[in-house]
Amino acid sequence: MDPHKFHGNDIPHIKLDPKMTIEDLVNVFASSGFNGRSLGEAAKLYAKMIKEDATICLTVSGALTPVGFGGIIKTLIERGFVDWIITTGANVYHEDHFAWGLPVKQGSSEVDDMKLYENEIVRIRDVYIKFYETLEAEDQVIQKMFGEDFPDKSFTTAEFCNLMGKMSKENAKYPEKSFITTAYDYDVPVYISTIKDSSLALNLAVHRLRDKTYNLDFVREILEQAAILYDSKKSGILELGGGVPKNTAQQTGPLLDQILRRSDGGHDYIIQITDARPDTGGLSGATLQEGKSWGKVQDAHHGMVTVYADVTIAFPILALYVLSNQKTRKPKRLYKKLGKLYDKLSDDYFKNPANTVKKSKKKN
Repeated sequence: MDPHKFHGNDIPHIKLDPKMTIEDLVNVFASSGFNGRSLGEAAKLYAKMIKEDATICLTVSGALTPVGFGGIIKTLIERGFVDWIITTGANVYHEDHFAWGLPVKQGSSEVDDMKLYENEIVRIRDVYIKFYETLEAEDQVIQKMFGEDFPDKSFTTAEFCNLMGKMSKENAKYPEKSFITTAYDYDVPVYISTIKDSSLALNLAVHRLRDKTYNLDFVREILEQAAILYDSKKSGILELGGGVPKNTAQQTGPLLDQILRRSDGGHDYIIQITDARPDTGGLSGATLQEGKSWGKVQDAHHGMVTVYADVTIAFPILALYVLSNQKTRKPKRLYKKLGKLYDKLSDDYFKNPANTVKKSKKKN
């Protein structure tokens, strides 16, 4: 359809009804304009991804777990609407507070932070976290999980989070209050795109000073992520915010195309919820259409929606919409398949005669 012609759906004279459902509300958004229309279209695209059994990656940046949104992610995992996750170390760290029953409270953004510091209260906008009762207590949990008993062999952040989910499930007071434990139960890989930029890594410092080593195989994990895309008949991303999680998911396309020379073309669908501007050249605000020039998406004109909105407003609407009208999917359990997916990508790469470099043999 030529967007330069005068055609399209008529804008209705919207009427609200107290008996309206979430489906009705999304239809109102979709039939309107501006970011309301984009939000409605994004909800419908998410439903399409689910219907087509696309392999769905959820990327989570910003401080979403401290405001309780881990519970929404947990439900989407249980329904089979999220197959793998890329997030920040901070979101994983703060999500674990809920599993262990550590206090996180609503506070105020209009406050004297000098006084908060004196009162041992840490602030994330209008969310309060106690320094000792929450942060230090969580630090002790993390240090115990990943201390001397943590294997010296190389690991990925998916393995890190899987172990964290296992430990929280077995030992935490409220394991059901963590999407990390749910990801463990459903074999959903959770990757941390920047683990060193978080309290998770800070807590490993006390063990490193005692000569404990941590061998993060970050190259292995970006290959695993590309292997997930490579094996998917249809692939989609739901991006909550931007940042490194956004690019980590999208760069799977260039890894296959540019580096491994597969010419597979990137993801079929992407939804981005962001408040970042595109005109500054930053990653968070970069348009999804721009990603086509890098091979991150299949089509620059279809299968992509950007919603310029606060994630804490838009995400619950998208989630409730699909929870209300989509059937539960069988979990793909990708975590247990990562080894096979990696081997498949590796084998196919070396089948190409142009890739003459052989795998190096490990020396005993």
